[in-house]
Amino acid sequence: MAGERRAERLGGSPSSAPPPCLPPARGKGRPGSQRPQLLLLARRSEAGVCVYLPQASLSRSFPASRAAWSSGEERGALLLASASAAGAGGGGGSGGGGKGKQAWWPLLSPPPRPRCPRCRQTRAERRPGPAGRAGAAKPRGTMARKGDPAASPYGEPRKFDPKFSGPIHNRHCTDILCCVIFVVVILGYIALGIVAWVHGDPRKVAYPTDSYGQFCGQKDTPNENKTILFYFNILKCASPIVLINLQCPTTQLCVSKCPDRFATYIEMQSSYRNYWEYFRQFCKPGFNKPRKSVTQVMRDEDCPSMIVPSRPFLQRCFPDFSTKNGVLTVANQTTFRDGRGKTRNVTDLREAANGINNVLDARSVGMKIFEDYASSWYWILIGLFIAMVVSLLFLVLLRFIAGILFWIFIFGVIGVIGYGIWHCYWEYHHLHGIPGSDLTIYDIGFQTDFRVYLQLRQTWLAFMILLCIVEVVIILMLIFLRNRIRIAIALLKEGSRAIGYIMSTLFYPIITFILIAICISYWAVTAVFLATSGEPVYKVMANQSLCKYANLTCYPETFNTTNVTKLCPGAQCTFAFYGGESLYHRYILVFQIFNVFVFLWLVNFAIALGQCTLAGAFASYYWAFRKPSDIPTCPLFASFGRAIRYHTGSLAFGSLILAIVQLIRVILEYLDHKLKGSQNAFAKFLLCCLKCCFWCLEKFLKFINRNAYIMIAIYGKNFCASAREAFFLLMRNVVRVAVLDKVTDFLLFLGKILVAGGVGVLAFFFFTHRIPIFTHEAPSLNYYWVPLLTVIIGSYLVAHGFFSVYAMCVDTLFLCFCEDLERNDGSTAKPYYMSASLHRILGKKELSPKKLMG
Repeated sequence: MAGERRAERLGGSPSSAPPPCLPPARGKGRPGSQRPQLLLLARRSEAGVCVYLPQASLSRSFPASRAAWSSGEERGALLLASASAAGAGGGGGSGGGGKGKQAWWPLLSPPPRPRCPRCRQTRAERRPGPAGRAGAAKPRGTMARKGDPAASPYGEPRKFDPKFSGPIHNRHCTDILCCVIFVVVILGYIALGIVAWVHGDPRKVAYPTDSYGQFCGQKDTPNENKTILFYFNILKCASPIVLINLQCPTTQLCVSKCPDRFATYIEMQSSYRNYWEYFRQFCKPGFNKPRKSVTQVMRDEDCPSMIVPSRPFLQRCFPDFSTKNGVLTVANQTTFRDGRGKTRNVTDLREAANGINNVLDARSVGMKIFEDYASSWYWILIGLFIAMVVSLLFLVLLRFIAGILFWIFIFGVIGVIGYGIWHCYWEYHHLHGIPGSDLTIYDIGFQTDFRVYLQLRQTWLAFMILLCIVEVVIILMLIFLRNRIRIAIALLKEGSRAIGYIMSTLFYPIITFILIAICISYWAVTAVFLATSGEPVYKVMANQSLCKYANLTCYPETFNTTNVTKLCPGAQCTFAFYGGESLYHRYILVFQIFNVFVFLWLVNFAIALGQCTLAGAFASYYWAFRKPSDIPTCPLFASFGRAIRYHTGSLAFGSLILAIVQLIRVILEYLDHKLKGSQNAFAKFLLCCLKCCFWCLEKFLKFINRNAYIMIAIYGKNFCASAREAFFLLMRNVVRVAVLDKVTDFLLFLGKILVAGGVGVLAFFFFTHRIPIFTHEAPSLNYYWVPLLTVIIGSYLVAHGFFSVYAMCVDTLFLCFCEDLERNDGSTAKPYYMSASLHRILGKKELSPKKLMG
């Protein structure tokens, strides 16, 4: 149907046979009776174009034209004759009595010249050119045209096709191999999640674990009512072993409550026997006044040597620190006895707890943040809803006053830079004659205090020159690129119009958000289960530093039967961490890397699917000749179906390339984190260069992928071919690309900032009780910045979701616009598909009457 409509616009019929071409009346309308500029006299019939030429020229130029016409292979094609043939016809047709016969012939593409069966070349192609046999010779007097490969290294422009009217419907599956690999990887990812689910146990993260590998507070266990972890000798937590095994090298026991007094084991055995029942709950289960001596009990750590007033935090008992008159105390005491005959200061307890103080503070802040979210979540949702409404309003304003907004912003930037130039000149002139102001930056060298440089005239002179250069560059760009800026603004308006016709595209980011949320959730759960899928690993904890078995792996079931207790008195087989020696446990790190890689691949695939879907919908809008009547029904749903059915492999291919680069960047960031304290300057420099290069590579790949997905949505080709065609098309319009990209990015970024900033200011006044009407409605918060930052970040993401649709719309319309200029020329035979406003900005030819009416 689309091809038939296009044939009707050309004045022909897709199926009717051409009527016979009759010669004109003598002396009327023949080429010789007109100016030489009219090379051909063509007359449009119902099914084609007839041209009046001398028969000698026709026999020389189109020997098989009748056969071609009768076969119907080239019906409707339009080809201008060469200047030499037209000149011959013009000379011979003067007054109807020129040399040779004159006849009306259908003007058709010439048939292909016979090729050599061995080299598949014509005689002209085999003729050596100036550069040897490799170059094909051109006829004398001809010049390279824009469409010739020799004229542009970025391929030939698109040719006119009367049957093309938007996204191709007759497609086939692309990049099938990558699609198969993608499906296999997803199945493997699901299998990895199942295996991690079987072996993992998130309780190891949620619950503290005692020295026997048992969870504190876990239901249906002996420790069900013992939810708090107690350290026998917390002073040992200051040992460097804590950093090695991430466990304190002392016996850890699950208890129901923390101690609330100072006491020692020696005191319980001598002076305070009445407190034994209280003290015994902090000993190992089953220990009740054995015949062991105090020394043996302390060596085997059957009971703690001391207890100090503590409070539960993070489900662990920590000393109850307080400050009195600037002095650190525990239960109003500054000293205590350690149960081994020594008097210690409470600062020793603080040093022992310093390693986890940050964790404790974070837990306290986390609880308060959770309380703030619980009391303000509905106000946060209201703020996000306001951000959505403002984003929609901004898109509507872009449709009507995009040009005004842009020029206001541009002249505002010019004014700000102009003020900066004046201020730099004023500072430069003001510092004249002040001692030391005439020194150069080289004279004072490197200074950490930046204010030193502001006292130099050279600094302000450099700033003034830099700002002048920027000002001149902006003004020159506005002068020489004003028409392309107008095209960019027109495309912005056209994008708003397209979104207005296909309103469903505004809600597609919700689908992308859901897909990405599923990917993030699955990745996080799998990572937790992988991290907790280890088995309990026990280490030998010895008080003697010279014990050769210290920190070696042991087994509690057989530990007492070994000679470790004899060689290292007091040594214990204590739970250290979770790990394992099996093949699965040895490759957990590889599985974690695979988890991250597939996560990046799936997230990029979800984004690619959204971009391809939106591109197909907006391309359907652009290539509709009469808008909105020619726009297909449900273009967004149809584009989504085409992307999933035919191009899953191509989308997976593009997202795979991007995921590999992102994984390399993650690894580089990890290495950079590990080398923070390194003194190797060369390694830091090399790492910095690699990070910069891969950042640029990722940005370039995102740009290429985005445009490749647009071409995939339109033509249905594979990823590589689509990326190549998109890149060549953009390079043939490189100036337009640069201007459009920057104008669009600037306006949309400004829109995001305006939305997030405006809603953020409103949220600030609300949560700080500065709006009189809502003083009582505003919740009381621990930290008002918690909901405030949530509203600002959420508003920016909401605006980004809406504006990403807008940006994809503009990018798609721009590629279609560039192809429209290459395919068509604005004539009645080849009318533009662009809107009348966009066509007027081009200032080329008039639109066809039907287009103007549309």
